[in-house]
Amino acid sequence: MSKKKNTHSTGTPATTLLDREAVPYTVHSYVHDPSTDNYGLEAAEAIGVAPAKVFKTLLVATGETGPAALVVGIIPVNRSLDLKAIATALGLKKVEMADPAVAERRTGYVVGGISPLAQRNRSRTMLDASALAYETIYVSGGHRGLDLELAPADLQRLTEAEVAHISH
Repeated sequence: MSKKKNTHSTGTPATTLLDREAVPYTVHSYVHDPSTDNYGLEAAEAIGVAPAKVFKTLLVATGETGPAALVVGIIPVNRSLDLKAIATALGLKKVEMADPAVAERRTGYVVGGISPLAQRNRSRTMLDASALAYETIYVSGGHRGLDLELAPADLQRLTEAEVAHISH
C-alpha cells in the first residue's frame, strides 16, 4: 500500500473522502458477477485475500427515531453480525437488520457496494474488533466490484467508529 496520497480517483464519495483526507489506500477493482448472492466472499476471492480481512458494511435498525434509528456494523465477510452483541455494545436491548431499501437510501450506496466511508447520512458506526489485528483491511469502495484497502485505524477515525466484538 502506498504511503502517499493516491492520485487515482474512482469517483465514489469514499475515494473522494480518502483523497481529501490524504489517507493512504489502494484500490482493488474486479469484475462483479451479477449472479452472486455473497458480495463479500466474491470480493475476497476476486482480489485474492483471506475473507477475514475483507469487511462488509451492514445496517441495523435500533427501534429509535431520527439519526439514531440506524447503526452501521462493519464485520468480516466470513462472519455474521451478532445482533445481541451489537445491541449490547450500543446499550440497547435489541436491534434487527435494516431493510435493504432503507439502508440504500440512508447511505447513498447500493446493497453489495455500501461503503462505510462518506455515506449520504452519517450513522453511529461499530467496527468489529477483529479488524485491529490487521495492518490493512478491505472495505467496499462504493459500488460492486470495488474494494479499498486501508489501515483499520484510518477507517475507525474517518467513520468515528466504536470498536467492539460484534460478529460470530
